[in-house]
Amino acid sequence: MFKVLKFAKDKWYIIILIILLLFVQVYCELTLPDYTSDIVDVGIQGKGVKYPVPEKLTADSFDNLKLFMTETDKEIADKYYNQNDNKYEAALDGLSEDELEELKGAMLVPQMLTMLLSSDSEEAKMMQKGLAGAFGIPESEIEKTDIMELFRNMPDVQRNAIREALEKQMKNYPEYMLEASGTAFVQMEYEKMDVDMNAYQMDYLKSMAFKMLVIAVLALIISIIVGYLSSRLAAYTAKDLRRKVFSKVMSFSNAEMNQFSTSSLITRCTNDVQQVQMVLTIFFRIVVFAPIMGGGAIIKVLGNTATMGWTVVVAVLAVMFVIIVLMVVAMPKFKVMQKLIDGLNLVSREILTGLPVIRAFGREEYEEKRFEGASKDLMKTQLFTSGAMALMFPTMMFIMNGVSVLIVWVGAGKIDTGSLQVGDMMAFLVYAMHIVMSFLFISMVAILLPRAAVAADRIDEVLNSETMILDKEKPLKIPDGAGEVKFNNVSFAYPNAKEDALKNIDFTAKAGKTTAIIGSTGCGKSTLVNLIPRLFDVKEGSITIDGVDIRDVKMKELRREIGFVPQKGTLFSGTISSNIRFGNKNASDDEVIRAAEIAQATEFIDTKEGKYDSGVAQGGNNVSGGQKQRLAIARAIAKKPKIYIFDDSFSALDYKTDAALRRALKQNVGDATVIIVAQRISTIMHADQILVLEDGQIVDRGTHEELMKNSEIYQQIAESQISQN
Repeated sequence: MFKVLKFAKDKWYIIILIILLLFVQVYCELTLPDYTSDIVDVGIQGKGVKYPVPEKLTADSFDNLKLFMTETDKEIADKYYNQNDNKYEAALDGLSEDELEELKGAMLVPQMLTMLLSSDSEEAKMMQKGLAGAFGIPESEIEKTDIMELFRNMPDVQRNAIREALEKQMKNYPEYMLEASGTAFVQMEYEKMDVDMNAYQMDYLKSMAFKMLVIAVLALIISIIVGYLSSRLAAYTAKDLRRKVFSKVMSFSNAEMNQFSTSSLITRCTNDVQQVQMVLTIFFRIVVFAPIMGGGAIIKVLGNTATMGWTVVVAVLAVMFVIIVLMVVAMPKFKVMQKLIDGLNLVSREILTGLPVIRAFGREEYEEKRFEGASKDLMKTQLFTSGAMALMFPTMMFIMNGVSVLIVWVGAGKIDTGSLQVGDMMAFLVYAMHIVMSFLFISMVAILLPRAAVAADRIDEVLNSETMILDKEKPLKIPDGAGEVKFNNVSFAYPNAKEDALKNIDFTAKAGKTTAIIGSTGCGKSTLVNLIPRLFDVKEGSITIDGVDIRDVKMKELRREIGFVPQKGTLFSGTISSNIRFGNKNASDDEVIRAAEIAQATEFIDTKEGKYDSGVAQGGNNVSGGQKQRLAIARAIAKKPKIYIFDDSFSALDYKTDAALRRALKQNVGDATVIIVAQRISTIMHADQILVLEDGQIVDRGTHEELMKNSEIYQQIAESQISQN
C-alpha cells in the first residue's frame, strides 16, 4: 500500500487530519454499544437507576445500613453522604471511578442484608427465623416482630458476630448479584420517598437516547468529512500523477517511446492512475478505518467480557483462513490483469488506426478473432477474480451469522448463571461484529491492493525511467546567427543496436541555402534529420547551430529555432487555423493565410465552406494525404524559424504542386537554412547541396549536375525514376 500512498505524500497534512478524524469516529461508534447496554441493563431492567447505591435515602434506612457496616465502612458512608432534613444525599455523578468503587464496597453488602431482612422472599424468611430463634421468639410471632429493631437492640458483640456471619455468606454471591440487589434497594428506597419511578425511568431513557443521537450524528458527520477529504485527496493525487506521467512522457525521446509503446503509455496514464485513485479513495475509509475499529473493538471485548473472548478468536481465525486462501488463489490473477488490459488496448488501437487497410484487404474476420481472443483472455481472468469475490461474501456472512449464534448461545448460559447481564451480551455481540466486519473490509481491499500495487509499479516505471536526452544544468544561449547547421563527424546507434545507423556524418547546411538528402530506403535519412531537434542524441561527434553544440542549449530553445515537418504529417483535432497556428499561437490571420499560400494549401482551403475555420478531425482523418502534408508545411512556415527540416514532406504532392511549393519557399524563406529529405530527384534537383546516403554514410555530395556526372548511386536513382515516368 505504501507504493500507492507515497504518491499522496505532498498532502501529508490531509492524511494526518483524516486519521485523527477516524480515531474520533471509531471512538463514537464503539461508545454506542455501551449506551445500548446501559439502556437494557439500567434503563429497562434497573428502571433508570444508574448506580447500585442510592443518591438519596431516608435517615432510618441509613441507620439500618450502618448496623451491618464496619467502622471503616461507616466512615466511608459518612464521607460521601450529607444529611439534609430527614434524609441523606450523595452527589454520585461527581464521584470518580475509584471513589464510586470505594462507596460501593462499603454499601453493597449492608444493602443486600437490609433487603433480605426486610423483604418477603423465602431466603429472607429463613434468615428472619434464624435471628428470631436466637432471641427465643416463637415462629408464630415472627411476622409481628421488627427484626431490624431486634438487631439494633442486640449487644455489640453479638450483633457484630451475626453481622460478620451474614456478610461472609453474602460475599459468596457474585458481584453482579450484589449490584442487582443494590439496584433493587435503591428502587425500594426511592419509592419509599415517593419518587415516580416510571417518570424517573423515562427521564433516563430520554437522556440516553439523546446522547446516542448526538454521538451517532457526530460519527455520521465525521464519516462524511473523511469521505470528502479522501475523495479530494485521491482526485488531487490522480491529477498530479497524470500531470507527472504526461510531462515525463513529453520529455521522452523516440527511444523511450519505443521502449514502452504508445498503447502501454496510454494505459498507464489512464487505467493505472484510475486504479491508484480508486484505492486511495477507499484506503482511509476501509484500510485505515478497519484496523482502528477492529483494534478498538478487541480492546473493548477483552476489557469488558474477557470470558467470552474466545468466540471472537474463533471468528478472526475463520476470517483469516478465508483471506489467506483468497490471496493465494486469486492474487496472481490480478497481477496478470493489467498486462491483459495493455494487450487489449494495443489490439484495439491497431484495429481502429488501421481500419481502412483492414477493409481494403478483407481482413475484418481475422481482426475480429484477434480482438475476441484478447477480450476473452481478459474476460476469463476477470471471471475468475469475480468468482473469488462472489464466493468470499457468502462465506464471510456465514462466519458472521455463525459467530452471532455462538455468542448468543454462550451468553445465554452466562446470563442464566447470573455472571452476565443481557445488555453486556448485546454490547459484546456488536463488538464482535465490528471485529469480523473489520477483517471483512480488509479482505475486500486485499483484492484491490495488489492490482493497485501493480498499477503503481507501472507508473513508477515511467516516472523513474532514465531519460536519455536531458538539458544541461547550465545551458548556453543560441547566438543570434543565421541558423547554420553543422555535422562534425557524427555517428549514431539506436539503443541496444549492434551496429551504427549513421557513421562519420560531416557536412554543413548554410543559411540561405538548401541542403537535400537522398538515398535508398533505410539508409538513415530520417534518422539524420531527427538528430537536429534532438529527438535522438549523437553517439560520437557533434551537431552545432551557429557554432554552438545543440547539447549545450535548452531543448525548448533549440526546437523554437526549427520548423520540422515529419514524414507523416500529423494534424490535431480543431480547425485549419488552429493547426497552422500550432507552432506560433500568436500568428495573425494574415500570417496564417500567407503560410497557407506558400504551402499551396489555399487551393483546397478556399473550397471549404468554413475556410480557415473548417474543422479538422483527430489525426487529420477528414483531409487527404497531400492536404495533410501541405497543412503541416504551412504550420512550420507560420512558426518563422531559422531552420526548416522537411523529412520527405513532399511525397504526397503532385509534381506541379511540388514545384510551386519549392519556388514559393525559395522566394519567401530564402534566408533560412532549409534541409530536405526526399525520394524524388525532381524535389531536390535545384538544391544548393545534395548529400547521397548509403548504409548510414555520406557516399557522395554536390549539386544535381555534379552528382549526375560523378555519383553512380545518384545516377541509378535518377534513371529508375526516369524509367518509371
